[in-house]
Amino acid sequence: MADGGSGAASRSGPPTAWIGTSWKMTKTLAQARAFSGALVDVPWAAGLQPFVIPPATAIATVAELLPPGGPVLVGAQDAHWEDEGPWTGEVSVPQVKDAGARLLEIGHSERRAHFGETDERVNLKVQAALRHGLLPLVCVGEDAGQRAAGSAVDVVSAQVRAALDGVPDHAQVLLAYEPVWAIGASGTPAEPEDIAEVVASIVAVGQGRPVLYGGSVALDNATGLIDVAGVDGLFVGRAAWDAADFVALAEIVAQRST
Repeated sequence: MADGGSGAASRSGPPTAWIGTSWKMTKTLAQARAFSGALVDVPWAAGLQPFVIPPATAIATVAELLPPGGPVLVGAQDAHWEDEGPWTGEVSVPQVKDAGARLLEIGHSERRAHFGETDERVNLKVQAALRHGLLPLVCVGEDAGQRAAGSAVDVVSAQVRAALDGVPDHAQVLLAYEPVWAIGASGTPAEPEDIAEVVASIVAVGQGRPVLYGGSVALDNATGLIDVAGVDGLFVGRAAWDAADFVALAEIVAQRST
């Protein structure tokens, strides 16, 4: 891993299970403080790596309560691949790192669909994150049409290959499988059998790097999803935006780390 690592060191060795949430474009600073404060004294299971990805406005606020080196990683939802420059409205990897982020979410389907996030840009951001010692969390997934056409494995495998192009084999990268058809309030929750084949392909193409699943994850389906072979954790949206629910989901995932 570049520049001394991502800061994802576990209390007793490398993580064996992951639980994380992105807040997307939600939460004020007061709400961010309340959520983060509720996590400060949680007795996280050994081997479990929790992470929280606030909006850019709240990274520093969250990192004050969940500081680097603590049990909960703080992430950023996006960052530019250049270290600095005339990119009005953007933030750089050094800037989000300076604010307290130790993980960088890259290539979410909403970024790909609405903000021109190409496979090439995903790779540039992976390289930038590693260059500055952040842990890349690369999101991949097929849309409903691609799944219906039977091309889910090919589409997702290609996304993974592109993200990892030129990345050293030893570099730590998280891969989050988030089928586009399963994301959001109108998404269709996936059954374990819906994701098993694609997860297996990600494990193979990603050379065994950790694979997280995301997409309409909730308390009532988390156990089935975390039990899919090859799934090392869950990446959750709105079902984890309440701190108590996040902790409850962490307890489900923790079964993998014991």
